[in-house]
Amino acid sequence: MQNFKDRWEIKKNWQLIFPALGIIGLLLSGYLLANKILNNPESFTDSYTLLILAKILLTLAIAVFFLWVTLKIFEKLEQKWKVTYRWELIAIFIAFAITGSTSAKISDPVLSILGLTRETTLSYIYWPLRIILIFPIYQVLLVIVGWLFGQFSFFWEFEKKMLSRLGFARFFES
Repeated sequence: MQNFKDRWEIKKNWQLIFPALGIIGLLLSGYLLANKILNNPESFTDSYTLLILAKILLTLAIAVFFLWVTLKIFEKLEQKWKVTYRWELIAIFIAFAITGSTSAKISDPVLSILGLTRETTLSYIYWPLRIILIFPIYQVLLVIVGWLFGQFSFFWEFEKKMLSRLGFARFFES
C-alpha cells in the first residue's frame, strides 16, 4: 500500500478517495459496456451462470483497458497541467467525467421545459440546440465540481483559458 501511496504522491489517507472513486468509475464503465455488449441473454439460455461469468470477465477486461489508456493519458497530462501531486490528476479526471455526464443529463429536461423534445422537434434543430445548451451548463458545473474536488484553481484557470480562446477574453481582464 505504501508503494501505491508513494507512486501517486498521497500524503494523507483521505486522498485515497480519488483512486478509489477512479477504480469504481472504471469498473462501472466496464460493467455498463459489458452489459450492452452481452445484452442478448438468448445466446446464454443454457447457462445463466455462464452469462454472469462472461459479463464479469468482459467488465474486468474493459476496465483494465480503460485503466491502461487512462494511465497513458496521465503521463502526457502530468507535464502539461503542472499539478502539484499525481493524485490530483485522478480528481481532475473524475471532475471532468461528472461534469460532462451531468451537463448532458441536465440539458434534456431543460429543453423539455422549453417545449422542445426529441419527439416534437426536428432532429436537426433539437441536437444543435441541445449542444448549445450543454456548453454553458458545462462551464458552470466544471468550476463547481472542480471546487468540490478541491481543484478550483485548476478549473478556474482552465475555464479562463478555454473561454479566452473562444473570444471571451475581455471578461477576464482586470
